[in-house]
Amino acid sequence: GSSGTLGSQYAHTLSQAGANTILVDVNDSKNLEKELTQKYDTRIKSYHVDISKEFEVIKLKKQIVNDYKKINGLINNAYNINAVFYCCIEFAKKIKKQKKGSIVNIASTYGMVGVDQRIYGSNKINSPVSYAAAKGAIINLTRYLSAYWHGKNIRVNTLTPGGVEDTRYQKASFIKNYSKKTILGRMARKDEYNGAILFLLSDASSYMTGSNLVIDGGWT
Repeated sequence: GSSGTLGSQYAHTLSQAGANTILVDVNDSKNLEKELTQKYDTRIKSYHVDISKEFEVIKLKKQIVNDYKKINGLINNAYNINAVFYCCIEFAKKIKKQKKGSIVNIASTYGMVGVDQRIYGSNKINSPVSYAAAKGAIINLTRYLSAYWHGKNIRVNTLTPGGVEDTRYQKASFIKNYSKKTILGRMARKDEYNGAILFLLSDASSYMTGSNLVIDGGWT
């Protein structure tokens, strides 16, 4: 999910921190690759892959290992639970051999609490049941894998973000209704999860695994 609103933010943050950033998306990330390459002095490469297909994930892992030799971290920013599972299992094979690595699965507030459909009104962007079910599954998949890989030095954590304000498709009434649900009284800016991603992927969170880091303005 590298080419999306938050995925591209994570890519900039990691590249700025000196990481060789690998972009993977079902959509073309070539423009983001070019942008990052021009801005940061790191190796950037994009792969156009449908990670909901296991054979494509297996092929992708082989390509990345061939190009980069190692994999230090993985961010699963897609919400298809099968895709997240495939990526966790396949990339963990390489991380286990290295004896160190961090996996971050991106969930959602709606993976923790029921969707309040009242805040959407008539703007037709109501959150579907598939999204809530998948995000809830991602949180428990994280717990399961962190325990399953005990002793392998693979840390697996979840980041649970709240909603990001985007006036391109969100009506003012929705933004107002959503904001009332939070203690901070507003939706998130798209750059407000960057520090969390850096924390979870780095040794700053070395004693953290199986956990869910919730950053939702106080909704939950």
